[in-house]
This record gives sequence, structure tokens and C-alpha cells, in this order.
Amino acid sequence: MTVVPTVESTETKKAAAITVENTKTKKKAALKTETAITKEAVAQPEQKEEIKKETPVEENHVIEQPDLGPRRSVAFIGSECYPFVKTGGLGDVMSALPKSLAKLNVDVKVIIPRYKCIPWEYQEKMEYKGSFYMDLCSDGRQYYVGIMEYQEDGVVYDFIDNDEFFSWGNPYTNLIDDIPKFCYFSKAALAALNYLDWVPDVVHCHDWQAALVPLYLRTFFKDTNVGRASAVLTIHNLKFQGIYDRKMIQYWSGLPDYVFNKDCLIQNWLDANMLKGGITYCNRLTTVSNTYAGEIQTEEYGEGLAEHLRYHQNKIRGIVNGIDVNIWNPSTDKLLKANYDAKTAIENKKINKKALQESLGLEVDEHKMVIGLISRLTNQKGLDLVNDVIPGVMDGNTQVIVLGTGDSWYEDAFRFYENQYKGSFCAYIAYNENVAHNIYSGCDALLVPSRFEPCGLTQLIAMRYGAIPIVRETGGLRDTVQPYNMFDNTGNGFTFDRYESGLLYDTINRAKTCYFENRENWDDMVIRDINKDVSWETSAKQYKDMYVELTPRY
Repeated sequence: MTVVPTVESTETKKAAAITVENTKTKKKAALKTETAITKEAVAQPEQKEEIKKETPVEENHVIEQPDLGPRRSVAFIGSECYPFVKTGGLGDVMSALPKSLAKLNVDVKVIIPRYKCIPWEYQEKMEYKGSFYMDLCSDGRQYYVGIMEYQEDGVVYDFIDNDEFFSWGNPYTNLIDDIPKFCYFSKAALAALNYLDWVPDVVHCHDWQAALVPLYLRTFFKDTNVGRASAVLTIHNLKFQGIYDRKMIQYWSGLPDYVFNKDCLIQNWLDANMLKGGITYCNRLTTVSNTYAGEIQTEEYGEGLAEHLRYHQNKIRGIVNGIDVNIWNPSTDKLLKANYDAKTAIENKKINKKALQESLGLEVDEHKMVIGLISRLTNQKGLDLVNDVIPGVMDGNTQVIVLGTGDSWYEDAFRFYENQYKGSFCAYIAYNENVAHNIYSGCDALLVPSRFEPCGLTQLIAMRYGAIPIVRETGGLRDTVQPYNMFDNTGNGFTFDRYESGLLYDTINRAKTCYFENRENWDDMVIRDINKDVSWETSAKQYKDMYVELTPRY
């Protein structure tokens, strides 16, 4: 039988022939390449040796990790924390400091009440971790303690749940209701740590609302796991101390009789002072600036506790606050008309100034100096001085913007000035976050003439946005603002010392003189302020060093 070759078999043979030919060609090419390499190696023996030496180094390269020091676990206990609930600077600190500590190898847990005013977007993401009943009052009365958990940015947030105490719309109501609420919260926070079997090295509590934590730690919890922790108490504002009738605090706290004495909780014989008790029993007492740590030991700023604080002065530390530079960042802030950094600030702030003037009904003129004031409208903030100097400041070349709420007397006074100086004065009697960001970015200077200021955040934010601060030298204002020196062009703001309206007026005029007559130096100061480190990084390291001092190394 004759086999007729098909087209396919013919093509296959051709393909095979081509493959054999290609193989021969590749062998010849490889032989030529090998010969060329051999010749090159003979001609350049030193280069070959150099290649051999470099290759292993590149392959075995090890990236060194930064030494973050010993790990510590810290439980933050306080009455508010942004973004869940915030009424002042405490909420900012309880938010930003734990995040910064987490980056420094600190295991952080934040404990706050589960208020009903916490936005639902966070409530719906909380996870139930358990519940129990806890003895609270001196008669053994029991209360429910629920624990809800939320995690973000390396920080665990635990919320103490109890409708009887936290069903109000606001975190603070009145002292009669707040005393029982925060007696419960201080004890429940420690009980929750034991329930979760989360044993901290340090318990860091904040202000009078959590000031009973060190006392509970050394009494009811002294023989428990959490009782081994050191206690740190931070005073954000000494003016608020949790003072009320001794019998009421004794009943609701259930604390033993021996802590109710003149060296601990008792004040004026009939009252008990919760903050005073915390100062007595804590291992370290911190304030939010170094200057304020000294000021509170004087009769002028001691709010009745100066002598008690001087007695405990060896445990007092002053660590200045920072701000969250991710939230307060002019280069990424979505609320601004024009974003900017140190290189583009001088030009782009003009755009923001124009937008600010237009939005608030001021005369649009980039050559006018705009002075902002963002504050609670109270005596503490130096507004009596501001009220005195406004008529002299309004010279036709200056515009003033006030943002805030507070005492009705100040609200009405600033409304009067708005009517008196139409187009040059704006009284925005409310608090609006969008307007605040636009004032920081659009104004030339920011007033902070406080009577006393534990730390102050507005001057830090102002510097971050290139608004030159005009401040009184007190507390954190003194620690963060260095006075301008016209002779060597240094400093980052304008300051005055004594609490007098004449000195504030002179300081504003010095700032105006620099702005109108020496704009080059003014612009240099704007750049210095934007480049100034106002983050939590340095402060967080100081807190961590303190935690390490308080606990054994292991």
C-alpha cells in the first residue's frame, strides 16, 4: 500500500529542519559570546574581580530598623476624644497623643464613656466585648458596665456603656449630675481593664473627670492585675477641679474614709475635691506646658491648690501639646480656596485672604492687614483687653474677624463693633469648622491675648497656616511663641507680658509696623512659622520616656 504524504507532514518536516538550523545558529552565537567574554575577562582581570566583590554585598544588604525602645502598654482614661466627642483641647489630646505613641511602639488603649451624642457612623462599627455589674456606692449599690470596642490607626478605643449615666445629649451637664457620672466612669474604666484582662504598665488619666482613677487604683484595685500599673494624671486646665459636697462624693465614689482628709480629698472642711485627690495619689502629674507647670504653683494661677501642688512639685512635669498635622495641613486642607506650603504660602495666602474677605462681607483688599481671633468668648481668653483696643486698632488699614461663642456681654460687644465698622469688622458668633480653617489660612495675624493659657492650640494651628500669632507670655503661649526681633530677623510672633490693654495695643501696632513697613521680614516669619515643628512627635517621645521611667525594664 502506498502512503501519500499529506501537506501537514510536509510542513512538519520543514519546521523541524528550520528548528535544527536555528539550534546550530544559536550554538555558534553562544560560542562567539563565550569567547568574547573570555577575551574581555583576560583583557580586564581587575574589572572582573570588582564585579565579584560587588555582587555579594548587594545581595546581603540589610536595612536597619529604628530602635523604638522598650514597649509599654498605656491605658488613656478621659471624658472626651475626637472624633467621637469633643468640647475643647482635651478631646484633641486624647485623639492625637495615643496615635503618636502607637508609632513609637507603645500599646495604647483609650477608654471614654459611650455618650449618646457620639455619631452613629462610629456607634454602628463598635463591637460588643462583654458586660458585668459593679459595686459603686458606699451602700454597695450595683451598676451595669458594658464594653464596646472600636479600632483605628493602631489604637483600640473602649467605650463604657451605661444608659443611666450617659444617655444625655452632651458629655457635661451640671456638677450635681456630673459627679456621680464620673465617679462611676473612673471605677468602671479600671474594672473593664480587669474584665478584658488587659494589664497596662501605665494608666494615664485626664482632668478632674478621671482624677479618682489613681485613688481607685490604690484602694479597690490594689490587689488586682491592673493595680500594678503606675498612675499619670494630666491637668489640662486647673480651673476645673470637681469640687462638691464631701458626703455626696463619699457616697457615690464608695472610697474608704481614710482618703477623705485635708491632704487628699478634703477642701474647706465641708467639700471634697476630686482633682486634689488625684494629685495626691498619682505617680506623675503633668501639665500641657512647662511654663504652666510652674504657674500653677503660684497663688495667682494655683486656683486654691498652689500649696498642695508645691508639696507635690517633685512629681510635676510640663510637656507642651502638639497638633495633628494631618488634619491641620494647608497643603492638603480641602476647605481652603488655595492650598500651599512654605514655598507657595506668600502668594497663595493672598488668594485665601480674598476668599475670606468675600465670604464674610469685608472689603476685598489684599493690602489690608487681616487680624483673626478664634476663641471661646470668656474672660480667660483676654477678651476684655481686646474689647478695649478695638477702636484704636480700626484705622482704615486693618480688618478684624472674631469667631466664637461665649459670654453674652462679649457677643453683643463684638456685634456692636461689626455694625460700627462695616466692611472692616466681622463678628461670627458661632463655631464653624469651615470658617475656622479659612480664617487660619486667610488672615495675616491671629490674636491670643489670654489671661492664662495652659497650652493653647490656636497659636500652634496659626503658625502651621502661616498666620503670625500675637500672644501674651503665659503658659503654653510663652513656650511656643518666640518674640520677633527686628534687628536680627528672628522669632515667630509678637508677645507682651503684663495683662494690660495698653501692652496689647502696643504689640498689635508693632506687628502692623512690621507688616506694612518691613514686609520682607514679615514674609520670612511666615515661612519660619510654617516650617516650625508643631506636631506631637517630640512631645510623644517625652511622654514615652516618662512611661519608661515609671515602669521596670523587661
